[in-house]
Amino acid sequence: MPRVIITDTSVLIVLSKIGQLHILQQVYGELLTTSEVAQEFGEPLPRWIQIQEPIDQQGIQILSTQIDIGEATAIALALQFQSVLLLIDDRKARRVANRLGLKVTGVLGVLTKAKSIGAIALVKPIIEEIQKTNFRLSNRIVIEVLRINGE
Repeated sequence: MPRVIITDTSVLIVLSKIGQLHILQQVYGELLTTSEVAQEFGEPLPRWIQIQEPIDQQGIQILSTQIDIGEATAIALALQFQSVLLLIDDRKARRVANRLGLKVTGVLGVLTKAKSIGAIALVKPIIEEIQKTNFRLSNRIVIEVLRINGE
């Protein structure tokens, strides 16, 4: 598993909305994020999520012409580490991160990992809770995630 886990806003928001933010700590322990992501989240961060600022301000400016500032700072921070996993859901931001050589996963990947380590028993009920929010999940991807998890 990567040594550093960095999260963007979407994963925090959706898991918080359904009362499952603790899954991140169960799966990854401590996480890093940026002050922009923390501001977008809009709630106090748990102690196990630390704020660290990215160094490359010029890189952030370039990235923010393509994606929002929270995603740009999360990607810029991730680029500072060798062994890193970036938790990010936005399709465009994921493409940018992938092009830059970053390993990424989103909330459904987090849930799959949580089930694989026994942090949760089932993925489906949590996905159903997510679907009650304004968070968009592709039906095709949901079906594939449920298949992968034997549900």
